[in-house]
Amino acid sequence: MIGPDIAGSPAQCEAAVPGAECAPAAGPDEVILRTCGLARTFGSVRAVDGLDLTVRSGEVYGFLGVNGAGKTTTIRMLMGIIKPEAGTIEILGQRSRRTTVRQKQSIGYVSQEQTFYPWMTCRSLGRFVGGFYPSWDNAEFERLLRVLNLPPDRRASQLSGGMRVKLALALALAPRPALLILDEPTSGLDPVARREFLDLIRMQARQHRRTTFFSSHIIGEVERVADRVGIIHQGRMLYEGSLEGLRASVRQVHVRGETPALLETGAVREPGVPPVIESHGRPGEPPPPAMVAADAPPPAGVGGFELPPGFDVLRREQTADGLLLTARAEPAAWTTFQSPHTEVRTLSVEDIFIALVASPAALI
Repeated sequence: MIGPDIAGSPAQCEAAVPGAECAPAAGPDEVILRTCGLARTFGSVRAVDGLDLTVRSGEVYGFLGVNGAGKTTTIRMLMGIIKPEAGTIEILGQRSRRTTVRQKQSIGYVSQEQTFYPWMTCRSLGRFVGGFYPSWDNAEFERLLRVLNLPPDRRASQLSGGMRVKLALALALAPRPALLILDEPTSGLDPVARREFLDLIRMQARQHRRTTFFSSHIIGEVERVADRVGIIHQGRMLYEGSLEGLRASVRQVHVRGETPALLETGAVREPGVPPVIESHGRPGEPPPPAMVAADAPPPAGVGGFELPPGFDVLRREQTADGLLLTARAEPAAWTTFQSPHTEVRTLSVEDIFIALVASPAALI
């Protein structure tokens, strides 16, 4: 996209929408970006549904979600390209229903698709875009052209896809923005160009404390650069926090089916009954079913094992040797969780992401 999309008169800040109040962000860092109750529909589709998020100064915030989750719609509202139907946007301490021209001048923006005037060279595009930003630093733009190996006198129509993304990033960074917003910018880049792009983003964040809001559906990209993440699905926030907190809160429980005889009975003792009762019955009669202690789960094949209160099952899968439950709970709950015939496993961020956004827990 050419320029910061600031055409038109500045929008006036509007009062916060009733019912869309947000609690103050935790931690000492200044809040650069916040949304409260953000919502937008297209026909019968609720693209963004009451979204709350918080981005703090100097951090790289990974905005994760599958295609169609609402990421681009959210970003288009942040950039004032479309207006929210409900909720508020707060940028650099200023709250409004729609991002103003002055706010946009503090934002560097790289969209999914780069649109440049084809006859303009990289350098002339810098002069053109620089006119939109009072803080434009032409010396920094020239430096970025060199760092990114962009030929200053080559026309935009002659640039490869990867070079166009790099040029968009140089144009976004040259005004030295307080906030950098990237909407899946590496889509279509080859692995080398993607790595170079991500390394530059990380370097900007570390050296210049460049607050970055980075949208992607590629888990590895976000793991490489993000300090905190927000996972969005069907327009709603499923998780917001650190990657470490995400790994600590979602784990997999393997319930082993070690007693095949119980697959037919599935009997569980009532409270107060001794842990194991064995009875061989009367002569000539079949033995009654064994009774298993209440704190010893039935084998996986029964499919009746339930986690304690406070554990939210995201995914349930029957396997040849037991039952796999992917569940979410407070990290402290996992440290005290104990149950016979079970094994708790940590998961990769990709596995956790799939568990969160996949279809609801399957019934066996």
